[in-house]
Amino acid sequence: MANLYCTATNTGKGFFTHQDRNDFFLRGNPGDVWVVGDNSKGAAWINRVNGTIKTKAEAQTIVSDIVEEGQAKWDALPIETFGKRCGALIRPEDIILP
Repeated sequence: MANLYCTATNTGKGFFTHQDRNDFFLRGNPGDVWVVGDNSKGAAWINRVNGTIKTKAEAQTIVSDIVEEGQAKWDALPIETFGKRCGALIRPEDIILP
């Protein structure tokens, strides 16, 4: 499956539709990075939402930077935090784009 990569700000309702999800692969990631199926309808969606095309490497860097920032914040939490809210806190996991 070939994909396109872009950044686009989710504007809420109507940003993507049920029909869009039927017409092409679509996955949102941290940093407003979207993985979009490489077909005419996917490309039209990127244009419709004013997306900015990125290479896979550029998109991966954006996502990884956001995840690493979250991991650093997690790692810096005082140990006392875990005793109070252990079940509510989960360390961000690495994301590898398809």
